[in-house]
Amino acid sequence: MGDVLDVTPLRWAHGGETVGRVNGKTVFVADALPGERVRARVIADKASWTRAELVEVEEASPDRVTPPCGVFGSCGGCQWQHVDYATQASAKQQIVTDQLQHLGGMTEPPVRQTATPGPAFGYRNRMTFRVDGGMPAMHRRRTRTLVAVPECLLLVPRLEELYGQLGDMRGATAFTLRAGARTGDTLVVIDGQVPAHATSWGASVMRGSRPLIGRPFFHEEVAGVRLRVSGRTFFQVNTDGAEELVRLVAEALEPRADETLLDGYAGAGLFSATVGRRAGRVVAVESNRRAHSDLAVNVEGIDTQIIGSRFEEGVDAVWDIAVVDPPRAGLGARGVEVVTTPRPRAVAYVSCDPASLARDVRLLGATGYECRWITPVDMFPQTFHVETVAAFMRR
Repeated sequence: MGDVLDVTPLRWAHGGETVGRVNGKTVFVADALPGERVRARVIADKASWTRAELVEVEEASPDRVTPPCGVFGSCGGCQWQHVDYATQASAKQQIVTDQLQHLGGMTEPPVRQTATPGPAFGYRNRMTFRVDGGMPAMHRRRTRTLVAVPECLLLVPRLEELYGQLGDMRGATAFTLRAGARTGDTLVVIDGQVPAHATSWGASVMRGSRPLIGRPFFHEEVAGVRLRVSGRTFFQVNTDGAEELVRLVAEALEPRADETLLDGYAGAGLFSATVGRRAGRVVAVESNRRAHSDLAVNVEGIDTQIIGSRFEEGVDAVWDIAVVDPPRAGLGARGVEVVTTPRPRAVAYVSCDPASLARDVRLLGATGYECRWITPVDMFPQTFHVETVAAFMRR
């Protein structure tokens, strides 16, 4: 066992831990809150930093609350159920600001308050579970072992209801629950054996990529637009949050009817089908072929060119405005080059990682694009994960 330290964390760190200093050395502590006095046991000790696990809270923060979930602390799905929700939102604003200062080189990042578009629980329209002894399970925190999850408080009400109907899942290795939070459509995607009683769930069921019961897709509504999403196609897990992203992207771009919109990493077409309706034309780039049928359905009635290549390979088209929603690694130098080559007047950057966003803010600035504002959006309450929308204008 490592040494036990007395620590008073000062700030939140990217990754959800708190950070303080002991004898001049940086110490990261999970499960603590800034301003608390805690005792923490060292689990990793490097030359410039130490990582420690919480042993005891000696003086608690007024922002500490009792987690409502019985498996919080062992299940790896949530990290912040012990944190008051308003504090979670301000923490995410601080984390985004810090990353833009330290990695993006911005002295005073124009970071707005965190948008909290939906409930703090009951928001997830998609969740993947493992199966252990016939029971739904999640990975235990910081391990690859499993912990049974009798209920999950993050699920939207329709999925919470379905979760209680699953019964014995023995034979399956994993399953994903998906729902249209606003339509009530439900879809279960199963890896492994499908239980014989799956017909009683009242949901469509797929085994891998093959439909067994009902349709291999569901519908959702965002910003007044009905969208089709297939079982293996990416879609934002928080429907209220997705609508907030659409609102912010539209604010950043202010599309006009005579303009062409680039939708980079388009997925099922969330931005093409909503913000794209305000533009005259859309160029949608998506490398995952499984998403193309959904994308084509969702942009019906919109003049759209669908390009099925990796964004970083280049796009044989021009555009006046652009929205990009890359994976966690961000755009990188090549992605920034692709999106800015036609010199669009405005770029909306949707990011799921503050560190890669901060790097790309620097790259976009070097190519002549000024960051006007950045809004964190809490798509993932009870976790440290944060989505952001950043608005850039060509200088």
